[in-house]
Amino acid sequence: MITIAIDAMGGDFGPPVTVPAAIEALAQHLDLRLILIGDETQIKDVLKSHAYDKNRLTIQHASQRVEMDELPSQALRTKKDSSMRVAINLVKEGNAQACVSAGNTGALMATARFVLKTLPGIDRPAIISAFPTMDPNKNVWLLDLGANVDSSAETLVQFAVMGSVLASVIGNLPRPKVYLLNIGEEEIKGNEQVKRTAQLLTDSNSINYAGYIEADTIYKGEADVVVCDGFVGNVTLKTTEGVAIFIGKMIKEAFMRNWVTKLAGLMVKPILKTFIYRLDPARYNGATFIGLKGTVIKSHGGTKAKGFAHAIEVAIVSAERNVPDRIQHEVEHLLKSSLPPGE
Repeated sequence: MITIAIDAMGGDFGPPVTVPAAIEALAQHLDLRLILIGDETQIKDVLKSHAYDKNRLTIQHASQRVEMDELPSQALRTKKDSSMRVAINLVKEGNAQACVSAGNTGALMATARFVLKTLPGIDRPAIISAFPTMDPNKNVWLLDLGANVDSSAETLVQFAVMGSVLASVIGNLPRPKVYLLNIGEEEIKGNEQVKRTAQLLTDSNSINYAGYIEADTIYKGEADVVVCDGFVGNVTLKTTEGVAIFIGKMIKEAFMRNWVTKLAGLMVKPILKTFIYRLDPARYNGATFIGLKGTVIKSHGGTKAKGFAHAIEVAIVSAERNVPDRIQHEVEHLLKSSLPPGE
């Protein structure tokens, strides 16, 4: 029986999204138990309109909520009974194998790092998520997506190890190909940080390092894991999201122009549905805070129930396959073999 702690108050919508998503997850997994943390009255109000197994869903009241625009330091200092903090505490205490929150990213990372601590040999946790590629049967894992705006070469190597383990465990890839995001594929390209990281990755026998990759080839399907610092990764993430929204809007406008284009739209509707399905953000929702002594999954704050349910799925798989322990084992091996600890 896997137990997941849910920050029911997190995100732009709170219980109206998190509670139905939890009900859906319970229906899909008979060996799953969920703990909904937050305002008990609000949670029960939403639960009234749903049928669910009361033996596998419990409510734990939390008197506080971390706001989406709240400073991480303030949340860490003053919100000790927030739904976010209580959910993470349950993981720390061993009462849950993972927690899922759509709340304030900075506050979630700060709280998770403070409560759970980082794994031995890991200087900083990172945020990692899967993205679709041109190959319909393959995803690419990208990290760091914003936890660390500036990272040393040694830290980036740790990211590479963690990303490789996650892609192997979650993506069922025996030896993931790891690339380093750069402004060119030639060895002379990039700043000193990137060049130093490339040298360390080349010298390591723990990682299947495949070289540099440019941003325009991330989604071609060649790479399994792409590593960069949080500043570059977050810009890449937001640019990707923006381009996806732009393409969707342009397609809609093109087919709504007149009656001829509307008719054409009806004719190609099955193709468009397949296209939209492959790019549906809800199917890739759920980023992992990797490098912690526990599993914490971050859902997009504006996602609906379908997307939040997918984030719960990510938490279930991560908990079942014990990702933190797998990462710790690989990092220990790396540190012993080639990489000096610390930055």
